[in-house]
Amino acid sequence: MSNGLMTARMRRGEMTLGEKLWQVSWSFVLLISALAGIGVVMLYSAANGDMDPWASRHITRYGVGLVLLLVVALIDIRQWMRYAYWLYALAFVLLVAVEVKGTIGMGAQRWIDLGVIQLQPSELMKVALVLALARFFHGADLSDVGRPLYLVIPVLLVLAPVALVLRQPDLGTALMMLAGAAVLFFVAGVRLWMFALVVVAGLSVIPVAWQFLHDYQKQRVLTFINPERDPLGAGYHILQSKIALGSGGLTGKGFLQGTQSHLNFLPEKQTDFIFVMLAEEFGMLAGIGLLVLYVLVVAYGLAIALRTRNQFGRLVSIGVTVTFFLYVFINIAMVMGLIPVVGVPLPLVSYGGTAMLTLMLAFGLLISAWVHRDVQIGRRGAYDDG
Repeated sequence: MSNGLMTARMRRGEMTLGEKLWQVSWSFVLLISALAGIGVVMLYSAANGDMDPWASRHITRYGVGLVLLLVVALIDIRQWMRYAYWLYALAFVLLVAVEVKGTIGMGAQRWIDLGVIQLQPSELMKVALVLALARFFHGADLSDVGRPLYLVIPVLLVLAPVALVLRQPDLGTALMMLAGAAVLFFVAGVRLWMFALVVVAGLSVIPVAWQFLHDYQKQRVLTFINPERDPLGAGYHILQSKIALGSGGLTGKGFLQGTQSHLNFLPEKQTDFIFVMLAEEFGMLAGIGLLVLYVLVVAYGLAIALRTRNQFGRLVSIGVTVTFFLYVFINIAMVMGLIPVVGVPLPLVSYGGTAMLTLMLAFGLLISAWVHRDVQIGRRGAYDDG
């Protein structure tokens, strides 16, 4: 088949299953598999040299997630665009279900017990929101997004789930959703003066918003400002995290030799503080190496966004990449004491079922955008021979 004919078929999305599999970015799959492998090693260490209870489940979840990724990647990108609002509605209904009859854990009501897995709908909403905003802005031009009234609907699409997530309460996830949405608004062409107006309005309501924060959230902010004010209470997590980070030095204490983690001074070592355990056992060099892998994932995502010819795929790629970056940035900044402690896992490395499957779903959408990068989509979602 000639290159010209093949290109024309790709623009129409007329590819066989074999051709789509050939287009999958297998180097990207290898990269995220390496990250998941690091997670297995660290979860094995967190359990003091045992695959149970975390490492074995991490492998299983990654295997299931990899199948999910490939299925999502092979589905025509126009189908994801067509059902974007329906998927958003489903995620929103699940958030409402959490509000009505959710499972309470660690003082928060964030999960739905499905027996096999504890589903956290706020994680799914991160991806569903990206799809919905990409669908909305796909059909917009610069004159549309320059009108404030045109932005009422996408703003409501963001604020409605954020309000439900804040009620759980889950401030970290709510802030991630707001930050990710803000980037999509910017890429879609929303004027800078509108962002400035929102920032000024947000700063002006901080004194009022402070009154609505839960006591533990206020305590986290105060502890961030001065961790030593309560070293055995609210400041314990971050102080132990800094001790573990510093004690690892350049090359670490050795595998299974981390004192802060294995003597149980380091809390939540299998989830939120797993990066600290890695740095303690393998040192700063290993931590930098992990960060390099994360940078490569972000670079892949941005490269796919730049190469994708349709606006929907471009926005989805950027939304997924930004969401992934926020996971990494917030978690690592948190354990280093640069921001207050929030419950955000380290992607593909921390233990967590819903977060893993949500990320693999998001990566599937990213690869779908790459596989269908030359597909031309009209403003209403139909093929455009443009």
